[in-house]
Order: sequence, then structure tokens, then C-alpha cells
Amino acid sequence: MQRERIAENVYYFQSEVYAQVTAGAVVGPNWAVLIDTLATPEEAVAIRMFIDQELGVPVRYIINTHYHADHSWGNCFFPGATVIAHTRCRELLEEIGQQSLSEVRKQNISFRRVKLILPHLTFDESTVSLRVGKKNLTLSALPGPSPDNIGVLVEEDRVLFAGDAFMPMPYVVDGDVDEAVASLKKIGKMGLENVIQGHGDIVLRGEIDNAIKDNLAYLSALRKVIRQAGRRKYALDYLESVSVEKCGKSRVLIGGLAEELHRRNLKSLYRKTFGRLPQAAPEDYDEDDEDMADGEGEEANEA
Repeated sequence: MQRERIAENVYYFQSEVYAQVTAGAVVGPNWAVLIDTLATPEEAVAIRMFIDQELGVPVRYIINTHYHADHSWGNCFFPGATVIAHTRCRELLEEIGQQSLSEVRKQNISFRRVKLILPHLTFDESTVSLRVGKKNLTLSALPGPSPDNIGVLVEEDRVLFAGDAFMPMPYVVDGDVDEAVASLKKIGKMGLENVIQGHGDIVLRGEIDNAIKDNLAYLSALRKVIRQAGRRKYALDYLESVSVEKCGKSRVLIGGLAEELHRRNLKSLYRKTFGRLPQAAPEDYDEDDEDMADGEGEEANEA
């Protein structure tokens, strides 16, 4: 686990195990607020030991930016902490969290130590403020990667823990592209010094605008690919031919998972757009016939 002090009493943690997932802490004189819990039990315990032993305070509150396992399953390793999240985060953990945990336990025995802890305090559309020593934290909705995603702004330092609303490459399988675009534009207007991405390195003030533009361009490229796939009878082969590089992102992002996540994005967006999964062509199918038909259709549209 990597860690870094990014402002007075504000810390950042990044997993070395899974997808560069991040967490953070804001520390007061008597207690600390933890923002997300990283991917594995071992990393969650390492965060607790650092805050307890090196910073000398307990974690009183945990803020889950969203319900995904790598951000919320470590809640149980901070006994006595009050968990805060969006209302939808609690609902999603109740609906699918336990089943997902049961499946993971079959594959990784270390997760047998995990017990799901649901958020104790939740909110919907309004913002929530929490004072930690001299720091004021503002929690607000940033949906897109998932319907429950929230951001945590450290007002005095203009540092935003964005959850998965800000990543090296947007991931919207569990969310909505329009909401993802709106959240990115909202972040761009916040006048930030740093953005702590849900996955990846810290984004500095001079990098924020370009990072947002790149992510908006990627989402626009996804939409264009889906429109083109919609003209094809057998869309799966076409979708699988569109690499992450063709949509403007590098495959080395997110710990090398970018290409896999990109393909999930395409298939999910196709299903959400057309209400069905993309189909693969039969073995004897001639793709040139479809390409010709597409061209004729485009010429007719132009005429």
C-alpha cells in the first residue's frame, strides 16, 4: 500500500494489489475520518494501524463513496466507526453485497474475515457537512459510475475525494453515461487543487482540466462506437474490434485493466441503448456484405 500526505492532516492511500484503488483520511486532534477502505482485508488493517499507531487517533467515521467492494468491504475492520454514505449505497449493499461476498469467499479465504457493515447514516440529494478539527468536509452526489457515488470535498484545501466519478478512464458499467458527463463537468467547476481519483494517482491542479476533457472525449467516443454498432446485425465482433486505444485511452491505465474495463463499457452501453446483448456473427457470415450495406445506408442518409 502506498500512502502520501497531500495537505495538513489529509492523507491518501493507494492499493498495490488491485486496480490502483484509493482511500483517504482526514485527521483531527481526537479522531479521524476515513474515506473508503481499499481492496483487501490486509490493506484495510494496514490503514487502521497507520492511523491508530502513527497518527495516534482512532477512526470515528468512515465515508463510503459508493458500494463497490474495493471501497466498502473494509468497514468491518474499524469497529465502532460510524459509516456514512448515500442512501442508494446502503440499498445496493443490502441487495447484492452479501451474495457477492459469498462468491468471493469461495475464491479467496482472506475474505472470510470480512463482514458487511451497512452505512449507519445516509443522505439523498442534499449535501452533508462534517467537521474534523479545522477541516470542513462536504459530501455531495457525483453519480455516473454508479447511482450512489458521492464526492468528499475538503473545503479548506480544495481537495476532492471523487470516488469513481473521476478515474484515469471512466467506467460506467454500473452507472449512466449522461450522469458521468454531468459529474465530470461539475468537478471541473469546483476550483480544485487536487482530485483523488477512485483509482489511480492524484490529479494536480494543472492537470485537472485536461483529465476531464480526455474523459469526456472517451465517453463521446464510446457513444459513437455504439451508434455504429447499432447499424450492424451482428454487433459483438465489431465492438470487440474497437480497442481502448481507438477511443483515446491507453491500455496500461488502472493497473493494466483498461482494455478489459473498456470492453465491459462497450457491451454494457450497447445493452442499455438497445435493450439486448450484442450478438456474434455465425462462422459462415461475410462481414463485407454488412459493411457494404452500412455504406449504402449512410449514402442514402446523406442523400
